Amino acid sequence: MKKIIRLGLLAMLGAGVAGCDGSYADLQAYMDEVRAQPRGRIEPMPKEVVYEPFTYKASGLRSPFQPPMKLELARQERGRSDIRPDETRIKEFLEGFNLESFVMVGTLANKGGSFALMRGGDGVHRVRVGDYMGRNHGRIVSITADAVEVVELVPDGEGGWLERPRTLALKERS
Repeated sequence: MKKIIRLGLLAMLGAGVAGCDGSYADLQAYMDEVRAQPRGRIEPMPKEVVYEPFTYKASGLRSPFQPPMKLELARQERGRSDIRPDETRIKEFLEGFNLESFVMVGTLANKGGSFALMRGGDGVHRVRVGDYMGRNHGRIVSITADAVEVVELVPDGEGGWLERPRTLALKERS
């Protein structure tokens, strides 16, 4: 059995060696043919583009992320000269803060009336109808279970004053 295997291996080795030819004539002919062809031309490098820095000069313009404001002077509301804040009254503590910084967090009611609890400034404050809050002479005109109505007095820029109603809604889960 070993003799048969050895004889088969020897036959395969002989066939492999017989297939190897020392002649590279066909390969040499192909290489000569490729060398005889005209050489390709390499394109020149593209010209370098000079970078010009851009200076952003639109910082004074309207932000593109804000809706455009339409100022229609003909329809602009004019203030009245008979409405004016009482400059003689003593300012209340909550008038030292912007109205936007206040959030209604609850209501209280007892025999003395109804009160709203407002968070803002430096803590939670109890306010009632007639109290003032905010920097624009905001006077509380109504307190309901879910909102506080405030009327602010805002100058119109021409010597008059405008009444601007604002609603501070109850903030859930605060």
